[in-house]
Amino acid sequence: MNISTYTVKPKLPAPLKPLEEIARNLWLSWNYDAIQLFIRLDYDAWLQSQQSPVRTLGMVSQERLAVVAKDDSYLAALKEVYDRFQRYKKGDTWYRGSHKDVVAYFSMEYGMDTSLPIYSGGLGILSGDHMKTSSDMGLPLVGIGLLYRQGYFKQMLNADGYQQESYPENDWYNMPVERKAGKDGAPIKISVDLAGRQAIAQIWEVKVGRSSLYLLDTNIDENAPDIRNITAALYGGDKETRMQQEILLGIGGIRALRALGINPAATHMNEGHAAFLGLERIREIMTEKSFTFEEAREAVWPTNIFTTHTPVPAGNERFDIAMMEKYFRSWPQILGISWKDFLGLGRIYPTDERETFCLTVLALKMAAYANGVARLHGVVSRDMWKGLWPGLPLNEVPIGHVTNGVHPRTWVSGGMIELLDRYFGPHFENDPTDLAIWDRMERISDEELWRTHERRRERLVAFVRERIREQYTRTGAVERRIRQAEDALSPYALTLCFARRFATYKRGNLLLRDPERLLRLIKDNDRPIQLIFAGKAHPHDMPGKELIRELIHFAEKYDVTSRIVFVENYDMTVAKYLTSGGDVWLNTPRRPMEASGTSGMKAAMNGVLNCSIMDGWWDEAYNPDVGWAIGHGEQYVDEKLQDDVESKALYDLLERDIIPLFYQRGRDSLPREWIKRMKDCMRQIGHSMSSHRMLMDYSNNSYFPALKNYRRLIKDDYAEAKSLAAYFGRLGQAWPNLKIVKLESNSKPVMQRGDMLTVTAYIDLAHMSPNELLVELYHGTVSNQSNEIMNARRTEMKWVSAEGDLNLYQIRIECADTGFQGHTVRILPKHEALIHPYRTGFIKWA
Repeated sequence: MNISTYTVKPKLPAPLKPLEEIARNLWLSWNYDAIQLFIRLDYDAWLQSQQSPVRTLGMVSQERLAVVAKDDSYLAALKEVYDRFQRYKKGDTWYRGSHKDVVAYFSMEYGMDTSLPIYSGGLGILSGDHMKTSSDMGLPLVGIGLLYRQGYFKQMLNADGYQQESYPENDWYNMPVERKAGKDGAPIKISVDLAGRQAIAQIWEVKVGRSSLYLLDTNIDENAPDIRNITAALYGGDKETRMQQEILLGIGGIRALRALGINPAATHMNEGHAAFLGLERIREIMTEKSFTFEEAREAVWPTNIFTTHTPVPAGNERFDIAMMEKYFRSWPQILGISWKDFLGLGRIYPTDERETFCLTVLALKMAAYANGVARLHGVVSRDMWKGLWPGLPLNEVPIGHVTNGVHPRTWVSGGMIELLDRYFGPHFENDPTDLAIWDRMERISDEELWRTHERRRERLVAFVRERIREQYTRTGAVERRIRQAEDALSPYALTLCFARRFATYKRGNLLLRDPERLLRLIKDNDRPIQLIFAGKAHPHDMPGKELIRELIHFAEKYDVTSRIVFVENYDMTVAKYLTSGGDVWLNTPRRPMEASGTSGMKAAMNGVLNCSIMDGWWDEAYNPDVGWAIGHGEQYVDEKLQDDVESKALYDLLERDIIPLFYQRGRDSLPREWIKRMKDCMRQIGHSMSSHRMLMDYSNNSYFPALKNYRRLIKDDYAEAKSLAAYFGRLGQAWPNLKIVKLESNSKPVMQRGDMLTVTAYIDLAHMSPNELLVELYHGTVSNQSNEIMNARRTEMKWVSAEGDLNLYQIRIECADTGFQGHTVRILPKHEALIHPYRTGFIKWA
């Protein structure tokens, strides 16, 4: 069948023309008054469109559009929103530098808005907030991802409470994406090699305020059906599909930016999925400059940033060698290295032929800047990947941390934002990087804050009742059961929310361990509590699905379905109701398996108090003024014991602290102490966990240094990179023969504080010059238990003279600390172009 295709756009009357531009920019997703324009246009169409502004415009009748085009009230609101949108796009920002060279941010998923379902969970929501915040701050950053035809699955529970999945197709022509075309009007396309076959992808743009996100799509006629399916579903298919998606994201993403005329001067790999971009950037420079692999790698390494999100080894993407051989057999020849050396790029131990190829390892080896996503996760990551830097003390492993944050105007509810805007002033919107503005929480009266919060709880209860009613109707429940849904939950009871991915380590059933104790709290007529759960289990995670089923069965068995409810199909819409309408946000992972988590931050900025295990972001944010900690950060070997201890601790917190505090009311019926905690919580978490703080950290710690490195490196045709490659070539040859032959010092068995210690090292430099090596005195308190130097100080030693084949390095330091002290000497690389001296395999101890 020969079908001619074309796109039909809504015909808007002239006064309503700005609606088209607003609908196609996700700026509206964090500006509630912009969303209101589409709700006012036609509420039924808005609901039927599943809250998609673009689709709403196409569903509204021409008659209705003609009426609205003459409505002076509506046009005034439209003008106000559109003027603010234009001011936003053109206004001053935190960053005021050049946009000629950009940081390209690569992520497998982006959670921007309900109207663009190309996300599954926390990683995607974080990426979405990253893009929105980049727009607010005017950063020179573009996003790269994939355009999934089906996105992530839609969750439905059957009558038995068992999760089922459906995969609705996305209609891109009614979504806020636009296909990129060249000057000739034809779509811009790129191609990547997939095991000898060419996969062609077109590029779509999503406008995010001032920023742009580019998405690759293989679902086009030029490709065979299996290649068209590469971008069919997020995290869909088998291991091979995953490999194809990651080649398309990493290698194809760089090619897409080039095709668009954008120079990715620095690249940020958000998780290991995009690690192959390092190979493509090296290949580009080798082809363009006729460089060796080592020279090109030194040109790229200082401009790569990598963020790891996974605190368990099993969560890091690995491919067996047969799969690598199928897709990358030609790459060693392209890069001018051996197959063994190529595989070594993705191995912790490069010569271990049994080790599979790990994308996290590749990313860590390719990036000068690496970080975990919370302070505790930084510690866990350094321990997980220390094998890449043998001989390096754990605290020096070059993986730092940038704690995640959330975008306040996306996640703080419309009613609460209005309240904050009124008391914080226009500065809150116009300069979101001024985090001290949250100190103005004290200006808000208790009455107004509590009234705003109570309205959010009422809306949450109404929303959940509607969702449960739809769920019961769909599963064919009897009329009596459907009527019960109308009365589920109370708008006045203490409401605990637990919403996240239903993986077993997150322990969604921890509160069910003592049914008698829980039921006593739920059925208390004077001080009742109610629980709202939401979250998806991965389609292949059967234990996760059983957790959901267990919750449903528990509520039915004990006849508390009106007090314990599970909301289907957790997405951004559900999340916004829960994080703004609950009273307590519950989080119960097994420490230290939660890398960061961000849902609790969203809740906290709405004044919802957290009750959580000391893991992820809560490990550094917790104090008694802002919520409750379950336990004290203990880690257990026996998981059953851990569940028993921590579930009891949770019941104790509820009974002794949380419930009494919530129901402790004065004559005016206000829980004054609870409201005080809400204010402290919003002030502290708004200040510390805003995504604007996160992006300032990334900018100052890695983006700006990486862009500066790029501008320095391209001078004199990458002379510095060539120099560094030559240096490591010489150092690699000399390293086996480099020796610390002898150490001498004037130390005595007992020294006095203030005495001067002189240390001399005699070193065989193996034909390296003295200024090419960093010789350090490593000194500090020695542990009686491990006989290791703890909290060591590092002080560079000075070259003094040469005696025959040996070079003398010396240093004098004051004995400042008392107790059992010690010192040793070590050698590291030293070159003016090095970002840091911690390169794999280059550390030598006395």
